Parts: sequence; C-alpha cells; structure tokens
Amino acid sequence: MSHLSLLTFKYNLEKLKSKAAGRPTGRLLSGRDRQFSDLTRIYKPDDDEMKKVFNKIAGEHDRITRKDLKGLLEKFGKADAAAEARRMICVADFKKNGYMDFEEFMEVHKSGVPLGDMRRAFFVFDQDGDGRISAEEVMQVLHKLGDSCSLEDCREMVKKIDRNRDGFVDMDDFMAMMTRSRKKP
Repeated sequence: MSHLSLLTFKYNLEKLKSKAAGRPTGRLLSGRDRQFSDLTRIYKPDDDEMKKVFNKIAGEHDRITRKDLKGLLEKFGKADAAAEARRMICVADFKKNGYMDFEEFMEVHKSGVPLGDMRRAFFVFDQDGDGRISAEEVMQVLHKLGDSCSLEDCREMVKKIDRNRDGFVDMDDFMAMMTRSRKKP
C-alpha cells in the first residue's frame, strides 16, 4: 500500500469513527498519529545460530575467504559478487590477514543486526514472497548452498521453528530463531 493510500485509508477511517461518535469530520493529524518505522531496530543475534551461519559460509575451514563469499553471493544471483565479497572482507578483516575468522564475524555483529538485514535474510528463504517460508523453500535454498536435504528433513526443521503450527515459518518465527537462545534438547 502506498503512503498516499495509507493516509487516505486513515482519513476515511477517521471520518467513519467521527460520524459514529457524532463528532465533526476532518480532524487534522497530530504527532500522536505518527507511526515510527521499526526498520531501525537492532536485534541481538543468537550465538549458536551465528556459528551455524559462519560454518555454512566457511565450509570445511575455520575462516571465510573472499572466494567463499563470492561463491555464496553468486549462488543467490548477486550482481558483481566479486566486488561485494571484497568489500565485505575489507569491512570485517580487523586482523588484516585477508580473511574473516569467527571472532571477526561476531565482532561485525556485536552491536546487533538491523531489522532490515534480518528481513533480507528471511526473504532469501521466502522465495515466492508470500511472507512465509515453506519446507519446499528451505529445501530449495539448502540445495543452492550445496546441501542435500530431503523434503521430510526440511519439514522437520520448519516444524521446530513454527510456533503457531501453521506449517510455515513466518517473520516472527524467523526472528525468534535468529535472536533468542533456545533450550538445548
């Protein structure tokens, strides 16, 4: 919904409320009517989940190289993956050794992860853009990453994360998984 459509909707809603309450219509909007964006909110990532992400990118070694990042970015269709990978390593390589170890990876995220980044990660999995992640979408992404995972395994993954038991991972489920420590079995 565009910003103008949202304002029109709010105005018409206010007119209906005013008519129902017998008040004059056309009340001006005040500062109390303003909604603040949640996109600037910062979230503390779950260390265990971050370790899984790191290990997925790093592969068999204990560091992330430009080559690792370039390959990952290419798998997801990122334009100019080589330049983006180079930029990412330059930002994260505090030790100036040409790669990113887990300590550096966590240092980049020590102040938290912006909601916008979390949303972008969610939409990597939500391939059809319907606001929820299915087991089939999990399987597609894992296959892109080189994992051979059965649909049944992916259904089990979704089931463990799906708090409202609708068979999908929505943004709330995803945020809970990525930002809160869970009890170990």
